[in-house]
Amino acid sequence: MPEEPKQTNPRIKKVPRPKRRVGLWTYIISIVVALGIGVGGTYWLIGRQVNAQLSSMQQTSKAMKKIESVYETINENYYKPVNANKLANGAINGMVNSLGDKFSEYMDKSETESLNDTIDSSFSGIGAQVQKSGNYVQIISPIAGTPAKKAGLKPKDIIKAVNGKSVAGKTLTQAVSMMRGKIGTTVKLTIERSGQTFTVSLKRAKIPVTTVDYKLVGGDKKIGYITVSTFSTNTAKEFKTALKALDKKGAKKLVIDMRGNPGGLMTAALKMASIFLKNGKTIMQVQARDGSTEKYTASKKYDGGFKETKPTTVLIDGGSASAAEIFSAALHQSAGVKLVGSQSYGKGTVQTVTTFNDKTEMKITVAKWLTPNGTWINKKGLTPDVKADEPSYASLTVISKVSDLQADKVNSNVKTFQKYLQALGYFKGTVNGYFGDSTTSAVKQYQKHAKLTVNGKVDKQTLTKIETELANKISDNDRAYDAAMKLIEKTN
Repeated sequence: MPEEPKQTNPRIKKVPRPKRRVGLWTYIISIVVALGIGVGGTYWLIGRQVNAQLSSMQQTSKAMKKIESVYETINENYYKPVNANKLANGAINGMVNSLGDKFSEYMDKSETESLNDTIDSSFSGIGAQVQKSGNYVQIISPIAGTPAKKAGLKPKDIIKAVNGKSVAGKTLTQAVSMMRGKIGTTVKLTIERSGQTFTVSLKRAKIPVTTVDYKLVGGDKKIGYITVSTFSTNTAKEFKTALKALDKKGAKKLVIDMRGNPGGLMTAALKMASIFLKNGKTIMQVQARDGSTEKYTASKKYDGGFKETKPTTVLIDGGSASAAEIFSAALHQSAGVKLVGSQSYGKGTVQTVTTFNDKTEMKITVAKWLTPNGTWINKKGLTPDVKADEPSYASLTVISKVSDLQADKVNSNVKTFQKYLQALGYFKGTVNGYFGDSTTSAVKQYQKHAKLTVNGKVDKQTLTKIETELANKISDNDRAYDAAMKLIEKTN
């Protein structure tokens, strides 16, 4: 369901550190459909049980009779034989696309399997949630530990082509299918970031199915740290298991990390949020097309009578969407839990999935969801109580062409490299993309520090060491995590 001037390459990835974001999501999903398990949609699975029947054309409205007339005209008069199913599917796609809603989509059999794999958390791929963006596909969030994350892909990257084939005009699930493949095989993505384009190769991998990870953190190991990567079929069960395990280990407080979580099943969010709320408190509201609203409140129906009352803080960021926002808003507005991090994504609609007899499916937006106090956060997101953005150098991209880093060269890779050195405290000059004396001097200083051959020239070894040191610095400067820990330690 995750850019730079010319060089625009994948972002420097964080190096896992026990102290920071421990146990980052071991569940990582492959490229997913619009729900991306999440931002693609908060799914109301009622529709999954509907065995929709194709109604008789004889009882259609005028509009449907026109469609029937067009179908018959093409079928009978086109200069060569046509495939009836292809015509029907084309008509259905046309109707759904006319809604102008990137979260509504008609899916053929293979696309349906892809969606169901996503919901059931059992598939392989590159590890990123995506959504439709114009003619192309946009990364919502690359998940920690996956090929996408390791390659440095980031939220809002635009995928323009897969293995050289454009995804323009493809449905989201068609584009997803292009990216999936056998474990161990390579897929090349053409990425656009900040108006610049580059290609990155990723090796497809098996995606673990757990969506919740947890560990004790803090100086006295009394704070339970839980990361939730997405909301799928088993997430609520895994979450409850994590809470019970942390309690047995002596956790007195909780930090729940929803960063990079694109959402997923609404039912999972309801079950998890109910655990933290007193019965009767509002978890969320769903507003139908006629304006009427239905409140969903905490109860034994959702949490099975299991409640958690420990002091809690929730981490969010721009990759937290849909069901992740439902959970976070519920705890924030109905249980007084503080939110820490940066503005969330802002996904405020609900989709249902309808299954047809021929094993195709259609998902359409059927309602808005509102926070407990009635706010629609669509395209706005949740605002954290404690704002803590990542440092600017955390967004720097990976440099793929070492050959660009030579004396007297001027290019965007040099500019990014200067920012590397600046972040590490070696470059004091002007960041302008020109590899001049000040850049050479900074390289020599670093080489001396790293005990490398001091010549001011950038080879692969020098660049790799600099990138590794920068990755460590990013991991050791997780401002949002630090802010959450500081806040929860003061909470009684």
